[in-house]
Amino acid sequence: MKMSSIIKCGLLATSAGFALCQASAALAQEASDAPAASAPTLDEIVVTATKRGQASNVQDVPFAVTAFGAQQLEDQHFTTVQSLSYNMPNVQLNAVGTTPGYANFSIRGLGINSSIPSIDPTVGVFMDGVYLGVSAGVVFGNFDIEGLEVLRGPQGLLFGRNVTGGAMVIRTTTPKDTFSADLRASVSSGPEYKISGVVTGPIVQDKISAKLAVYYDKDTGYYTNDYNNNHDLGKNRTLIVRPALRFTPIDGFESVFRYEYGKYDGDGAVASNHGLYPRNSFHVNIDEEGFAHNYWHMASNETNIDTAFGDGKITNIMAYREYNARVFNDIDASPSYAFHSGNTTHQKQLSEELRWAGTFGKVDVTTGLYYFTQRIDYKEVRKLSNGARTLSGGGIQNQDTYGIFGSADWHFTDTLTLNLGARYTTETKDVKVANLTATGCDYEAQTCNYTFNDKHTWKGLTPRVGLQWQPDRETQVYGFWTRGFRSGGYNFRNVYTQVDPGPFNDEVQNSWEVGVKKDLFGIARINLAAFWNTIDDVQREIQIPVVGVGTAQVITNSANARIRGLEGEFTLKPGAGFTLSAQAGYTEGKYTDVFYDLNNDGVIDAKDYGLKLPRLAPWSYGGTVAWSGDFGDLGVDARVSANYRDADWYNDANTGLMRAATMVDANLTFKYSNYSLSFYGTNLLNEATFGAEAPLAFFSGSTFSPLNKGRVYGVEVAAKF
Repeated sequence: MKMSSIIKCGLLATSAGFALCQASAALAQEASDAPAASAPTLDEIVVTATKRGQASNVQDVPFAVTAFGAQQLEDQHFTTVQSLSYNMPNVQLNAVGTTPGYANFSIRGLGINSSIPSIDPTVGVFMDGVYLGVSAGVVFGNFDIEGLEVLRGPQGLLFGRNVTGGAMVIRTTTPKDTFSADLRASVSSGPEYKISGVVTGPIVQDKISAKLAVYYDKDTGYYTNDYNNNHDLGKNRTLIVRPALRFTPIDGFESVFRYEYGKYDGDGAVASNHGLYPRNSFHVNIDEEGFAHNYWHMASNETNIDTAFGDGKITNIMAYREYNARVFNDIDASPSYAFHSGNTTHQKQLSEELRWAGTFGKVDVTTGLYYFTQRIDYKEVRKLSNGARTLSGGGIQNQDTYGIFGSADWHFTDTLTLNLGARYTTETKDVKVANLTATGCDYEAQTCNYTFNDKHTWKGLTPRVGLQWQPDRETQVYGFWTRGFRSGGYNFRNVYTQVDPGPFNDEVQNSWEVGVKKDLFGIARINLAAFWNTIDDVQREIQIPVVGVGTAQVITNSANARIRGLEGEFTLKPGAGFTLSAQAGYTEGKYTDVFYDLNNDGVIDAKDYGLKLPRLAPWSYGGTVAWSGDFGDLGVDARVSANYRDADWYNDANTGLMRAATMVDANLTFKYSNYSLSFYGTNLLNEATFGAEAPLAFFSGSTFSPLNKGRVYGVEVAAKF
């Protein structure tokens, strides 16, 4: 990025608040002279991240969070979590591309580069209060969403381990006591066809209500394979079914049962090789198109009971999830049969969270107990040198996690609140690992020669101390210190037999954050935050191209690091139906101690210290202009956004660079009565971006680079009753 652009963006980030205040003051005067009915108002979005038993206004939450309500998601034609990747400061919501639906999320420079299910994330994903134990099966089609919250920074106090970067909280819709239906159908470039429906209503009025949500996506293939002139590469089908029941037999008692079944079938990874094609192209030339089969079940029950004690609420969330995947890919991403690979993943998890939230005078209290157990069974096969050489391996992990937490918000004056809390976690992993060798596993029979057996327990305390100042209802200034940790573990993709698969230690983070949230005159909003993080025993997946085995991964605690940055989000509703919004983020990081040879040159020296942290894009910024108007019975909504993110390194050795990109999206919707017709386009500049940029050892510049879609046009019809 050019220095002039950096300076320009910096001035934007630092001066936007002042400029917005001036504009807001002038516009507020105009608004006060206009009829009250025409005065614009800011949207109030509620979040559940505080676990208080009831939703809170996002402006009252004392940490950085970007939240989307159902309408905001609809306006952006939200289809997958990944589609929001450029819309928030210092946030990357990438799918790695090796395995469909596999998340490699990064927030504030903390992320992972892996499709190994035994590697825990830095950004936890929670669906209806349930933690998803592996990163697989996360980035599939999303619909039926009531709200989505992206919490930036460590959230260990209330959410436990593996949220050092942040957390994503997704809430599906709850059955209602009045009948309603939301039906949608769309077609977009490919072509890709989608249809979804959510129907809800009472079974016994005010006692039992039900919901059925169904989503079907048929993608006929977006890409062309130069190897065989297949113009339908990347074809897949997704089906998701979500029934739910809500029981409210008496006042103060609610129990919601949810179930989800999902299935995805399609081609394998669509990958380009930048030793063959430039990094700004969509060319694919693979001799093995592969396959991906995924299916999952998830069932949960959330019960809420009002209590007289502390005027509080007891909440219990119990859930079970089972995820299964079988994939096969062309990892050399070339017309040569050099490196083809497949894997199977079978995961089962059971979790229980019991908490109580209440108030004693000036003190709000939240306490809870947590239990999580899961079993992961992973096996992998590599076929090399035209199939002449086969390697296989994998592992089985049984895990138990226990947690106890408590927090208190003491409103010791009308404007000042002291936030205190702590969580204690203990986690045990019992594993068996078969190294990736010629005799590691019989992949077809799904049996292995496990040569490594181990069991280890990690314990961690995650305290939090903070202070909020709210001089009025439109202003909040906050600051806090907290600690978090990312679980230790084992490497199920162990190529170097002379290196044990683990255990590697947990990654411990100390974080300081200060911020301000301000609404101005009901038409402008400014949210700013600054953060400083230190990370000890950074877990790194050192990827080393090796002739004869493709790529070797060594997972170890390699360094200590420091990450700091700034971010801001701005909204202005000047009237006449317009909404203007902008976001900007800057993150800077470096290694403060290095105790593993990050670039694999045989020595730890200044070159290692000078390496950039992977998945850390220094600058991200952008803006949106939206307009809404009525012409009699016809309503019109228009929206255009442009969001930029800097290039960032994929791997620790800084040999795989993820491209900088500007995402331009647009939407035009016509509404009449209960019906709407939308025309939309995404990635209108046709930017080539990738889920990974993994160097290979086969020829100069060789990479495995799974593609994201380029320019997409679409039309959607919808009906709400």
